Amino acid sequence: MSERPKRRGRGAGREAKRAARQAAPLTLAPYIDRKIPYYEVLDEDALITIEHNADTVLEEIGIEFREFPEALVLLKAAGADVDGERVRFPRGMCREIIQASAPSEYTQHARNPERNVIIGGDRTVLVPAYGSPFIRNLDEGRRYATIEDFRNFVKLAYMSPNIHHSGGTICEPVDIPVNKRHFDMIYSHIKYSDKPFMGSVTQPDRAQDTVNMAKIVFGDEFVEQNTVITSLINANSPMTFDATMLGAATVYARHNQATMISPFLLAGAMSPVTVAGTATQILAEALAGITYVQLVRPGAPVIFGTFAAAVSMQSGAPTFGTPEPALIMYVAAALARRLGLPFRSGGGLCGSKIPDAQAAYESANTLQTSALAGVNFMLHTAGWLEGGLVMGYEKFIMDADQAGMMAAFLRGVDMTEDGQAMDALREVGPGSHFLGAAHTQAHFEKAFYRSDIADNNSFEQWEEDGSMDAAQRANGIWKSMLQDYELPPLDPAVDEALIDYVSRRKAEFPDQNY
Repeated sequence: MSERPKRRGRGAGREAKRAARQAAPLTLAPYIDRKIPYYEVLDEDALITIEHNADTVLEEIGIEFREFPEALVLLKAAGADVDGERVRFPRGMCREIIQASAPSEYTQHARNPERNVIIGGDRTVLVPAYGSPFIRNLDEGRRYATIEDFRNFVKLAYMSPNIHHSGGTICEPVDIPVNKRHFDMIYSHIKYSDKPFMGSVTQPDRAQDTVNMAKIVFGDEFVEQNTVITSLINANSPMTFDATMLGAATVYARHNQATMISPFLLAGAMSPVTVAGTATQILAEALAGITYVQLVRPGAPVIFGTFAAAVSMQSGAPTFGTPEPALIMYVAAALARRLGLPFRSGGGLCGSKIPDAQAAYESANTLQTSALAGVNFMLHTAGWLEGGLVMGYEKFIMDADQAGMMAAFLRGVDMTEDGQAMDALREVGPGSHFLGAAHTQAHFEKAFYRSDIADNNSFEQWEEDGSMDAAQRANGIWKSMLQDYELPPLDPAVDEALIDYVSRRKAEFPDQNY
């Protein structure tokens, strides 16, 4: 049987239209303004019960603050009972301190003021995935990440209209020594993007380097009076904060920079197997960590964070996109709102090794839950594969597309006169169609979300275009984006000062890879 000749005309036309859409100037929203209600799974009595239980954990069991005497001194002076490294909090103490000084929302300034984000309230900021030592793409498969990969993902996040933040350790550049790679990561965020970014937390000195580099960009006084960095501080669950995280949190708080105090829980291993039990532990750990930050500097911006997944009781491996972590997220979001703090969670989480159907449905489940729950700072929105071990190029593009759909959903229903479309209904009347109506003609280009990943053409058109799946289409998109990338403007004097700072600091100590 002879193969039918493939016609490329229509496919090429569609590619040209897609390129034109991507090249067209866009009005980019720096964050999402939510217009729909929150989804609640517990009533007030149940939430009060969890709050009571969390206070019981803080009062009777306590939280360990390990190898960081400064925290013990501050907490004891504030009224906590300190026994060695175990700290017990009188009932209600943490909530009282937090509500007296922690802001309910804050602005994180970007070096391009049009990219400033407001974190808290009815707003959602979408942020790339974080912390992967590996990358994956269709061309190379799975390999260790490099600084070139890091720069690539910063560029992709910068170019994506649906990602609002440059993120932090998007992937670990393992080709640079462990004790020096933070310089290159922070410089890359500043150089290759003008969106807000996250700081280093792997040592207090590295947090201080982040602050120092931010001061080169924004100025010393501006940084001390405004927030330009948001950074991730994980509790070492269960019920422990270690010196590394406490040290980094202390540096950022002293300089008025924001921290996400995030219990990191795998339910069944690092917290109880029940939703209510895990939510209780999350609240207790978050209250303790946020209280410490407020004692370091009252009014320092903080986010109530959580990362909660379930552990397979058969294999011990973490699972994603399942019902129980979704319920935990809904409960934690409600607890954060009752505390009056911004909330961090969620993202496109999955356990799949490749951007396949499992990756899609697990990520979609988590993204939808995050949207409905009311997450303010959505870390891991795009790129996450293999339980966070891998940052995927194609997965990043696919997730960013889903993020655009989520933004459209959160904007809610247009109930303006134009949105009610009564003119269109009157014009068309019974038995006709709306394709030629004036209202349709005025809105058809932006009427519905248009995915650059999904293929909705006929089978014949899809076949003529090469029979590509979603990952293959995403592969072409990220390559095209990187090819078209242009540096955002950066003052040459600032760039020179950053390079000089990094060079001098790197020369001060030898390389280490542990």
